[in-house]
Amino acid sequence: MTKAPERQSDTPVARLILDRWSPRAFTPAPIAEAELLALLDAGRWAPSAYNSQPWRFIYARRDTPEWERFLSWLIPFNHGWAQHASALVYVASHTVMSGRAEPVPAPTHAFDAGAAAVLIQLQASTTGWAAHPVSGFDQERARAGLELPEDYALNAAIVIGRQGEAKSLPESLQEREKPSGRRPLHQLAFQGRFTPGQQEQDGA
Repeated sequence: MTKAPERQSDTPVARLILDRWSPRAFTPAPIAEAELLALLDAGRWAPSAYNSQPWRFIYARRDTPEWERFLSWLIPFNHGWAQHASALVYVASHTVMSGRAEPVPAPTHAFDAGAAAVLIQLQASTTGWAAHPVSGFDQERARAGLELPEDYALNAAIVIGRQGEAKSLPESLQEREKPSGRRPLHQLAFQGRFTPGQQEQDGA
C-alpha cells in the first residue's frame, strides 16, 4: 500500500491526530466483534455534560445478517465504497438528560457524541484500522431500521475497515484518496470576539 504523505502543522500537534484521516479505499476483511467493541470502548471514555454519556453506537459487521441492511441506508455514493469495509457504526445521541425528577433537554448531546466519535476514529487509526465518518444516509429509513426512539438523534455513521489501495476506487476518487489539508489556524481561532471578516480577507 502506498504510504500517505505526512501532514504537518505549525504547532506541536500530536502525531496520532495528524496521522488520522478518512480513506475510502477498503480491503474486504472481517472484523471480530471483540475488535470492534474495543474501538467503540474508546468512545465510551469521551467527556460529556454532567457525565450524561448521551452517545449510542449501533453497529453491523460484514458477513453478518445485519450488514446489507445497514449498507442499504447509505446514499449510493457512500454505498459504492463502504460496501468493502468491515463494519458500519451509526452514532446516535440521547437528546434529553434522564435520571432526574423530570427529563430536561440535553443541549450538548450532539457535541458530546461527536467527541466520542473522534475517540473511536483515533483508536482505530492507532490500532491498524481505518475509519471514515459520513452523513450521507437516509435518515428516515435508518431511524426506522435501527428502531431509534423519538428522543434520540441520529448524527452520523462511521465506516471502519482495513485500508486498501487507492486504485480499487473509481478513477474520480483515486486522486482524492490522501489526507486532506485544513484552513490556517488564524482563520479559525479568534481572541476576544469572533471576526468573520478575517476569513473573507484571507480568501478562505
